Amino acid sequence: MGSAAILAFSLLLLTWPAAAQQTTVHSESNVVLIPALVKDGQGHALYGLQAKDFIVEDDGVAQNVHLDEAAEMEPISLMVVLQRGRRALREFPRIKGLSSMIQPILDQEQTQSAVIEFDSVADLTQDFTDDATLVNKALKNLQPGDNGAAILDAVQYAANLLNQQPPQRQRVLLLISETRDHGSRVAKLDDVVAAIGRGNTAVYALSFSPALSNVLDTERGTNDEDMNAAPDLLAALILMRQAMRKNTPRTVASMTGGEYELFDTRKGFETHMNDFTNHLHSRYLLSFKPQDPHPGLHQLRVRLRNSTKAEILARSSYWAQDREP
Repeated sequence: MGSAAILAFSLLLLTWPAAAQQTTVHSESNVVLIPALVKDGQGHALYGLQAKDFIVEDDGVAQNVHLDEAAEMEPISLMVVLQRGRRALREFPRIKGLSSMIQPILDQEQTQSAVIEFDSVADLTQDFTDDATLVNKALKNLQPGDNGAAILDAVQYAANLLNQQPPQRQRVLLLISETRDHGSRVAKLDDVVAAIGRGNTAVYALSFSPALSNVLDTERGTNDEDMNAAPDLLAALILMRQAMRKNTPRTVASMTGGEYELFDTRKGFETHMNDFTNHLHSRYLLSFKPQDPHPGLHQLRVRLRNSTKAEILARSSYWAQDREP
């Protein structure tokens, strides 16, 4: 990761949670949008809530909340972003069911999907299309890349492409990558968050730890030719080092109110993918016009009026810019 990206992540940790889940509002009408997923104590999505059930505070001041009842019926633009570089090849057998698992999304009327693969660079291997056959072909034809994993560059590229989709579409970014950025040279963290925020993109991140996967594969006896990997004697040491480093997908997902999961088996990947497809239409689209729309950082708090056990995934702050004169 470049020095600028490292500095951005360091500043993020120093200001957490104040800077967590922030985005920048670029809206002439000064409306703040908050996609929110509500889960019960068992992790299941809660349905049937109304605007009056939510309390949204902007810098501690309760706002008049609007709920878009038709949000779940909006057509979807789905961008699948897949790592092919570094040791992603080891994970190909675990994610080989991806194309069939997102088929229910692709089959939905008016869905547009695209695929980006990345190593040191991000390539658009399939532009947005409503032809599920083309998307499936791209997902089934994964090829190993170089020794890079430029996650931030790939996410920014994907978000910018999503922002070119019509505004009435739900924008969804599914990121499948390892936990640490290796080699991003173009994107800065603030630019990535801003790009995602402009389109109110929902980010779902499914990640693998190369060191953890290698340790578990060795224990299972699956580090064989089918996995194209040999036992790594330094895996335990690498695992310890990685525990001290930043988790790029988790940071990006949490800052945008998205979801993040770590997988180390094919079953685990499939379970999390099922959650992804189930939660896709389960988010409430809340919005409000700030009572005090001053430029700068605003702290958000989203909660339910009559529940203390529910978990709400939503961005916790946003940046408001000066209006154009």
